[in-house]
Amino acid sequence: MTDARWLDIEDDLASSTKHFRNAIAIYQEGLAADDSLPAYKGRMAFMQAMQAAYTSMETAFERMLEVLGETKPTGSRDYHAQLVRRVARAIPDERPAIVEGDLVKAIDEARRFRHVARRGYDDFEAPRAAPAIDAAKIIVEGLEPAIAAFRAKIAARRP
Repeated sequence: MTDARWLDIEDDLASSTKHFRNAIAIYQEGLAADDSLPAYKGRMAFMQAMQAAYTSMETAFERMLEVLGETKPTGSRDYHAQLVRRVARAIPDERPAIVEGDLVKAIDEARRFRHVARRGYDDFEAPRAAPAIDAAKIIVEGLEPAIAAFRAKIAARRP
């Protein structure tokens, strides 16, 4: 029998992908830098979509660690960076890395942008978000397949 908690993880991953996809679309429509209400709405919608996408992805990672019987990282200052490092690291004789390669770099870039969306919204400059958009594209294409591959690897290890 499959652990039903994976259903919640799949929902989180789908939510993350949806929000990243919509953030990309908003960004590609163009984000005006003026002080008009439509420009403000566009910038805020973009930043909220990026933040919601990252938060959903992070929640999926936290749930995965729980399913695997692992504790979450500790420490409030660098918790988010520690979580990315944790899921990107294989634990010898326990499990492979949950995410790897370019996907890890993209997730880390999205994590850095999350800080902009949470703290630097008054200084937001759309052109500087281009690396986060590139990262979002990688995540949209690679996150769900990576998690499916991880699940297949751990299922194959079960006696």
